[in-house]
Amino acid sequence: MPMLPPRVKALSATAVLLTAALTACGDSGSDSSDEASPDQKLSWKDCPAPSAAEGGGQAPSPLPGGAEWQCATMKAPLDWDEPKGDTVDIALIRAKASGAENKRIGSLVFNFGGPGGSGITTLPAFGSDYAKLRTRYDLVSFDPRGVGRSAGVTCEDAEQLDAYFQQDATPDDAAERTKLIDNVTAFNGECEKNSKKVLPHVRTTDAARDMDLMRQVLGDDKLHYFGISYGTELGGVYAHLFPKNVGRAVFDAVVDPTQTPEQGSLGQAEGFQLALDNFAKDCTSQVDDCPVGSSEQDVKDRVAKLLKDLDSKPLPALPPRELTQTAATNGIAQALYSKDFWPYLTQGLEDAYGGDGKILMVLSDSMNGRNEDGEYSNIQAANVAINCADDKPRYTPDDVESKLPEFRAASPLFGDYLAWGMVNCTDWAVEGAADHPDVSAPGAAPVLVIGNTGDPATPYEGARKMVDALGEGVGVELTYKGQGHGAYDSKNKCVRSAVDGYLLEGTVPKAGTICA
Repeated sequence: MPMLPPRVKALSATAVLLTAALTACGDSGSDSSDEASPDQKLSWKDCPAPSAAEGGGQAPSPLPGGAEWQCATMKAPLDWDEPKGDTVDIALIRAKASGAENKRIGSLVFNFGGPGGSGITTLPAFGSDYAKLRTRYDLVSFDPRGVGRSAGVTCEDAEQLDAYFQQDATPDDAAERTKLIDNVTAFNGECEKNSKKVLPHVRTTDAARDMDLMRQVLGDDKLHYFGISYGTELGGVYAHLFPKNVGRAVFDAVVDPTQTPEQGSLGQAEGFQLALDNFAKDCTSQVDDCPVGSSEQDVKDRVAKLLKDLDSKPLPALPPRELTQTAATNGIAQALYSKDFWPYLTQGLEDAYGGDGKILMVLSDSMNGRNEDGEYSNIQAANVAINCADDKPRYTPDDVESKLPEFRAASPLFGDYLAWGMVNCTDWAVEGAADHPDVSAPGAAPVLVIGNTGDPATPYEGARKMVDALGEGVGVELTYKGQGHGAYDSKNKCVRSAVDGYLLEGTVPKAGTICA
């Protein structure tokens, strides 16, 4: 079953796994967090190797110059309505500021998206990209509750997940539809069986309260924050709950906070279709012939034919697994997250047309959090758990059937895939909180909100919706005319100058700034 979100699943953290694998192949006074031991002392130590739930691998390497990563554990209430009750461990990581102590601003807390991405593994992977920010901040990230080492949600095991991600996620008849729903029901049942205690407490509001406790434990008067993708939703919810505690904040690859899950899925269908169109245009505009099509339309027609053929005849890929229609669609979507991945998509499609599905399968595995050893992180289990706890609507198969024409109009290639993804929460054990998050934050400090015109996973229009929802005088919009998911990691000089200028010097860019 595809785990691209009913709202938005922007799994930026999977870029780390992908690169390695391909190389080888509110209110203004909410203070509930003050009741949860803000005076606890963190014991910072050398970081261990990431856990299996975080994706496995080696302990993080030192930063250029030799700075070591340090890890610690914070205690937070399992249930924020009972702050003196049971606790949950929140895993943290940091690299201390490199500049002079008298120039240090505080901690800069990152959330890289998902929901479900491990900050413990992602921040070190991209740490060198934030070297300039580290001159005045300790760089800090964390595994949000339900993720990785922070009471990570557990659902199916690796063997079950292999089968789950191979299934036909776009049913063509009643029998296939029944099988899909049965598989979703079984997956959700395993989540409840294995993680019943934590499932009611992994909402974004819970994570936002954890961040305010984190702010206090780190010794900061304000939360300085860099949120990417779903991290912008988390940041918006934090600003709503604690507007007076917002410091310098940047939202990049912005979630539209006004959308229902259905609207988010439909917008994402349009976004991935746009990204595929841009990929086709880029490939066919090269001086050399594009190896996957003679024209933009030919590229898209050949992709459509490949997916149709795979529905009945999967390709050899990574034995014993084959490249199914679902895996190929998932892999293509993963490659559209970044223009840097387009060469892999070109090679993957070219190989698939020749009968070899390995590269598209590796791309799909990256999206799903599967490593080369066949083990899965808990990114998708956490992704489903957090979204289903957040999202109030529950969509039935009949709801999906009625919406298919609209989704297919938005994207002939991704429409069915994303429409059927809406059934992920149909029989979830925990009631969803709301139709969409409340991010209104009157009185908060300025939040720099960056929209990318070519973003497939969080379409550009979401940035304006976030600015409007934050409220007058809070959101400051900046537009990046580029490709891929997010803007700062594109290394565009204009974007970097604006972000660095705000976070380091407090200089707020002019609203409506455009970077190309």
